[in-house]
Formats: sequence, C-alpha cells, structure tokens
Amino acid sequence: MIAAVVGVLGTLCAPLVSQHITSRQRRADNDDGLRKLAFEERRAAYVTINQSMREFHDRLKYAVHRLIDGDYTTRDRSEVEDSRLAYRSRYAEAQMIVPASILDICKDLNKVLTHADAAVKRIVAGVPRQGESAENIRTDLLKASEKKLSNLTVAMRADLGIVD
Repeated sequence: MIAAVVGVLGTLCAPLVSQHITSRQRRADNDDGLRKLAFEERRAAYVTINQSMREFHDRLKYAVHRLIDGDYTTRDRSEVEDSRLAYRSRYAEAQMIVPASILDICKDLNKVLTHADAAVKRIVAGVPRQGESAENIRTDLLKASEKKLSNLTVAMRADLGIVD
C-alpha cells in the first residue's frame, strides 16, 4: 500500500518538478540575456563617447593650429561646433549607462575640452582671459591626449574585460 501511494505521488509530482526546473532554466536564460544586453549597451556607449570625444578633441587641436597660423575660418568654427554638439549628446547618453569610475575619467577630459573650446571662442572674439593663448590651449590639448584620452581607453577596455 505504501509503495502504491509513493508511486501515485511520484506520478502526480513529476509534472510540478519538471515545471519548476523549466521555469528556473528560463529565468537563468533571461538573466544571461539581460547581462548580454547591458554589456552591449555599455560597449556601444563606450564606442560612441570615445569616438565623439576624440573627434571634438581633434577638431579643437586643428582649430588651435589654424588660430596659430592665422587661418581660422567660419567653416572651422562650424566644424568645431558640430563636433561639440555631437560630443555633448553622446556624453549625455553615456551618463545614463556608463559606470561612475569611467564617468570620472570622462569628467576630467570634459573639463579640458570645454575649457579649450571656450578659450578658442574668446580668442576668436578678441577677449581672451589673462594667460589664454592658442599655444597654451594646444599644450593643454596635447597633455589631455597623452594622458586622459589614453587612460579613458584603458579603463573602458578593462571594464569590458579586454586585457592586453
């Protein structure tokens, strides 16, 4: 009689156990999918912020060289402004996805870029602040590219698990 009861209970419980195992597997698969999606979003944010930051940096360096040569044109100003606006947009997007440790590095670089942009605009307008010159801006941008941009790239790669 006990064997019959155990047999019936086993038959009745088998679908419940199977359903529980299947449900657990679905949750695990869903969690993996969410992790992969978050990773891809972070990677895409890194690519766009890195690209737009470097383009803005390069446009500013070019603008400074043109200022030094006395050939800074309206078209140059427009290109710098376009890259600044694109960078601002990507930076705002990154703030929603990127970890604080990476954003801290971005903030440092952002200060250099926005200061350089404002200084270029003041120089072009003929109202530079004391000590502001195209040469000083160029020096600041070169320091940023040597240290801050490369630090940012290294930090992003490390966060993505890319090790050299």
